[in-house]
Amino acid sequence: MAIHDDLFPVTTPAAKLAGHVVGSDISTLSEVEIAERIADLSAEIERLKRALEDKRASRFAAENVFKR
Repeated sequence: MAIHDDLFPVTTPAAKLAGHVVGSDISTLSEVEIAERIADLSAEIERLKRALEDKRASRFAAENVFKR
């Protein structure tokens, strides 16, 4: 049985942020486009913060197991 790409799509961080590249020229963007990018990037920051908290919690739990 073959694995289909539509079942396991390959994604990159750039694709998730609709093409925003940090440090790119934003002078041609409209107010709406800038607001949308801010919203997208804010959501991504929150997602990263949650991931960091989860990683730290996992490490803390593992450290406590091995301290016994």
